[in-house]
Amino acid sequence: MSWPALTLAEAHASMAAPGQTFETVEALILGVPQTVWKNAQPTMREVFVNARAAHGPKDFLVYEGERATFEGFARATLAMAGHLAAMGVQKGDRVAVAMRNLPEWPVAVLATLLLGGIAAPINAWGTAPELAYCLADSGAKVLVVDAERWARLQPRLTELPALQQVLVCRAAPDVALDDGRARHWDALLGPVAGWPALPDRPLPVVDLAPDDDATLLYTSGTTGAAKGALGTHRCSTHTLMNSAFSVARSFVRRGEPVPDPVAAAAARPHQRALLLAIPFFHTTGCQVILFGALAGGTKLVLMHRWEPERAMQLIQQEKVSQAGGVPTIAWQLIEHPRRGDYDLSSLESVSYGGAPASAALVQRLGETFPKAQPGTGWGMTETCGTFTHHGAEDYIHRPDSAGPAMPVSQMKICDDDGRALPQGEVGELWVKGPNVVKGYWNKPAETAATFVDGWLRTGDLGTLDAEGFLTIVDRKKDMLIRGGENIYCAEVEAVLYRHPAVMDAGVVGQAHPTLGEEPVAVVQFKPGAQASEDEIRHFVRGELAAFKVPVRVVVSTEPLPRNPNGKLMKPQLRQLFAQLA
Repeated sequence: MSWPALTLAEAHASMAAPGQTFETVEALILGVPQTVWKNAQPTMREVFVNARAAHGPKDFLVYEGERATFEGFARATLAMAGHLAAMGVQKGDRVAVAMRNLPEWPVAVLATLLLGGIAAPINAWGTAPELAYCLADSGAKVLVVDAERWARLQPRLTELPALQQVLVCRAAPDVALDDGRARHWDALLGPVAGWPALPDRPLPVVDLAPDDDATLLYTSGTTGAAKGALGTHRCSTHTLMNSAFSVARSFVRRGEPVPDPVAAAAARPHQRALLLAIPFFHTTGCQVILFGALAGGTKLVLMHRWEPERAMQLIQQEKVSQAGGVPTIAWQLIEHPRRGDYDLSSLESVSYGGAPASAALVQRLGETFPKAQPGTGWGMTETCGTFTHHGAEDYIHRPDSAGPAMPVSQMKICDDDGRALPQGEVGELWVKGPNVVKGYWNKPAETAATFVDGWLRTGDLGTLDAEGFLTIVDRKKDMLIRGGENIYCAEVEAVLYRHPAVMDAGVVGQAHPTLGEEPVAVVQFKPGAQASEDEIRHFVRGELAAFKVPVRVVVSTEPLPRNPNGKLMKPQLRQLFAQLA
């Protein structure tokens, strides 16, 4: 069969037509006409109810020997909703969650959403001042933390007068919490093993609408203070539909019928399982993976921390079908010297994002995991996760692209004045769609500058081809100018990724007295690989103009600094070169 059987436009038109699962209609969102999925569930309450009914006895959360079924999770969530209501949480109140990936995390978030509250996940990797900043900015009424975050935050609680209650998970019961607002989580819900025996409580009686506020996820803050991106229930449910559409689109592009999800799940020898290697507090971890697993009946296998061999053990043990995170994780699985010791044949999908990935990674994935379809995409906190998706044959044929948008979404490339540029020209990516957040919490000036007439100015530089496939060139603020010539750091990084020894790479600008800036690079090698600085610079010189070649290449023996979204922390790389200078 020739591929594609249908063009992208033909596939979208047929799938979004009246009467189809992915039918689109028009709606008014915050006064702006938008295209929406007609059959998206109205709110996350319906997602929760339907998931319990459809998947009750299946495993939902697996962590270090602990297991929670969908039914046990539902009972714990409804019980926690009752406790939060007793603490005074009402519609619009913020409940912050700051902890590692634990089974209690989804319970706290879904319980908040069922009450009409706003779930505010906080970066658990943050320092005490960073955590306190997000708590103060959100005005959270209740905070749910693990013992580690509790120890970090406890000295700063006096700075948070709006905070009325703290629930501490996984602290030893005999540990005094030393604050009148703090209580042990286990005293309310008990351990995970006891969740199925909790009383079955009714759903909270709350009026919920698609455009009610639901999530407050903080941007990664690679530069400046983090900003709270305020998402609605519609944002979350449309992200779920986007994910389902992108999977179905691959079948339609091949000219094949889209499998019925219920029949496909029943025919599987094992429940679909996903190894979670990124934090829940990341928008992909929350909106795409957690909410997607809840809706789709997928088992989530949580890791205490990422470690490649432990990941392979879990893939074998839990028959994991989906894995990924950032490209580095995929490389570590491919290159691990003990990969052959484990049965990884259950893998059906290896997806990643947040950082550039070389075409070589797509090829190696196909060679190493023949059954696993590669996937990537583009998105950000402000789009509630993946906005474009790139998978299967589309990705194999366009490995440098981030894929196309969905039929409910729009993209355009603009100049600095907001004027749309012709096809193929580099400019700032502007996006519009029902999964774009309302704006930034408590930041009207930043909201006005970033959200314009329903469009989000992303700050990413990119191009669109004739079919609407997006290619990201760089972050706008990461572009450097050397003697009047523009250098896109992502372009140089993409070439470095193609070097056979390089597993990760970062490029930044270094000040120069006459040229203004020069490119410099940091690389991390694959296990057992070596190369000299001159060899790497010679490799880049073979693919790029001389002015783009890094004047210095430093080898790091540690993973490059990345935020929870997988994006390089460029200020830390610049600081490294400042110290070397």
